[in-house]
Amino acid sequence: QVQLVESGGGLVQAGGSLSLSCAASGSLSRITTMAWYRQAPGKSRDLVASITSGGSTNYADSVQGRFRVSRDNAMTTMSLHMNNVQPEDTALYFCRAERLDELGVHRDYWGKGTQVTVSS
Repeated sequence: QVQLVESGGGLVQAGGSLSLSCAASGSLSRITTMAWYRQAPGKSRDLVASITSGGSTNYADSVQGRFRVSRDNAMTTMSLHMNNVQPEDTALYFCRAERLDELGVHRDYWGKGTQVTVSS
């Protein structure tokens, strides 16, 4: 099992910056990918950014060049550095971890989310 706890959300003005953190605990070996997702009211939960255990990153087109994802080597903490935030970035942000279990099955784990609200 992997437990994920997000923090760092809040209210920020458009054009400002905010950093989110995801603290992972539990069975952290064989975590292959960690990612940030977001969900605005009435909309689907969408990928924002991901980072693999090897350090490869992937970003949604809407945040490319503004957001940066990072993690520590032990995959215990993942961060999302958000610059030049816009009102459309307002959403509940979730942390996700993908782990290969002892049988080689991919398991997904989710945090409960942290709210980001951008005022115009």
